[in-house]
Amino acid sequence: MDSSSEASSMAQGLRIVRLVADREKRGRRLLGVSQLASELDMEQSRVSRLTQELCELGLLERVERGPFRTGPSFFSLAAALNTGWVRESRAELEALVASFGLRSRVSVRDGFRVVLLRASSNDAVPGSFVKPGMVTPVWCTGSGRALLWDHQHPAVEVLLQEVNFIGVGGPGAAHSPREVAELMDRDRARGFIVAEEEFEHGIYELAVPVRNADGSILAALSVLGSRAEIKPSTNDIAKALTAAAERLGSFEGRPRGDAGRKGLAS
Repeated sequence: MDSSSEASSMAQGLRIVRLVADREKRGRRLLGVSQLASELDMEQSRVSRLTQELCELGLLERVERGPFRTGPSFFSLAAALNTGWVRESRAELEALVASFGLRSRVSVRDGFRVVLLRASSNDAVPGSFVKPGMVTPVWCTGSGRALLWDHQHPAVEVLLQEVNFIGVGGPGAAHSPREVAELMDRDRARGFIVAEEEFEHGIYELAVPVRNADGSILAALSVLGSRAEIKPSTNDIAKALTAAAERLGSFEGRPRGDAGRKGLAS
């Protein structure tokens, strides 16, 4: 294949990935080969070949010949291209594992959804549904509620007005925007989020927001474990989370290489 053909294939592959990622981000119906070909005005046979290659690279994934969605390599690549806090989050996550033995995560918000950016090594095990790009609800996860930290009651009502709360979450989950706002008021008073079985039975999650220099929320940093693992050390874990979040926020916008001068591994 000559260089012009390679460039053409790359451009078309990027168009496919961009369309899939955009539809997934917006919560729109995901597409198969024929729908992608129609949307992009490309030959179906070419889309079939390119999507197969993209799946082999891990940039897309497809379950049982269903629609395509972004694959794990897409999010790994996105994280690798980020400077500052995203790259440094790996070291902070593993430090939390070493200190408390708990699973730890960095997540961001997309509307009323939470998107996992990175998980600690003891969380992303083979066969697990936990992987970069995993989407969970913002209203019934610790990370999600940390991302809502600056949302007062009216803003919570507006954000969640079209959400269907029925059948979502664990026994501790909120069932209305008002209940979410009340949980936020409770947790703001103590300075960190405590989600007790809000998403999964038996799982406690502590979380704090990660802020940049101007105070805007970039992400959420959280740890997950059982009640027995978290309850006795809640305050110590929260202090460690807060300190880690402050360090991550300080890296926002910093060029590559500056991290080493802070003594953190990349």
